[in-house]
Amino acid sequence: MIRFGIVGTNWITEKFLDAAKSAEDFILTAVYSRAQERADEFAQKYGAEHAFTDLADMAKSDVIDAVYIATPNSLHADQATLFMSNKKHVLCEKPIASNAFELQKMIETAKEYDVLLMEAMKFSFLPNFQALKQNLHRVGKVRRYFANYCQYSSRYDSYKEGIVLNAFDPAFSNGALMDIGIYCIYPMVALFGRPIQVIANGLLLGTGVDGEGSAMFKYNEMDAIIMFSKITDSSLPSEIHGEEGTIVIDRISTQDKIEFHSRSNPKEDISAEQNKHTMYYEIQEFINLIKNAKHESDKNTFENSLITMEILDEIRKQIGVIYPSDR
Repeated sequence: MIRFGIVGTNWITEKFLDAAKSAEDFILTAVYSRAQERADEFAQKYGAEHAFTDLADMAKSDVIDAVYIATPNSLHADQATLFMSNKKHVLCEKPIASNAFELQKMIETAKEYDVLLMEAMKFSFLPNFQALKQNLHRVGKVRRYFANYCQYSSRYDSYKEGIVLNAFDPAFSNGALMDIGIYCIYPMVALFGRPIQVIANGLLLGTGVDGEGSAMFKYNEMDAIIMFSKITDSSLPSEIHGEEGTIVIDRISTQDKIEFHSRSNPKEDISAEQNKHTMYYEIQEFINLIKNAKHESDKNTFENSLITMEILDEIRKQIGVIYPSDR
């Protein structure tokens, strides 16, 4: 069994633990929260034996082998480094850091202490993403990648009432790009690598984070376009255009349905069986990597995470989003 601790007692952690119920060799042994009452409550709810309010104590303890970090983005680097320097494996929510400088330091720490560090970007392990890759050759020469993720945030209503929650606070390295725009960029990097050029636009809110934006990317023989927003909705799918056909992805973050549209034949559903919680697949991959003494995922590689983070940095630079951690 791999003994897990969790850092962050929020809705995403609850989804993670719900998915983990189906994972082999997963056991929750420790919970961290700044408040003892919250730590005890969460630990009792999910059957964890230990509740911590001191992160260093948890990192040094011998009751966990690995930790799942789901705190605000600005805290990821320091928290992950603390656990890795205490020989604990780290599965860290996306985006894995605030910027590329932080991520590079995290990678160096993982290598120094021979532990596994993986960004919790779930799409890479979904059966439908594997189906997409297996069918990508059918579109012929790829000429365009288009990804769209626009989802109105319930927290935006509070923002408009003058209440700034974490989602729109630059102190936590947040905003539309970091929260959901990354879902558009990471698959592009995983499939096509680093772009030659980035051109971005975005709308800055009063707090200094982006409410929405778009970006264009140049590759040698193709281009890519992404749209992301937390202040509007969109029902547009994402697509990969080739000279012989198109792959249509219904929702870039979960990829529940994948279709192939050729120029001459009716559309074809190429979806794989994907009946487990979407976070299950990344959890099982992380556990299997630990059991096989692997210190890097061959899907969510350090290179893919670093290229993605460098793209995020460049888009923020062009839009004008600056975080305290950038200084």
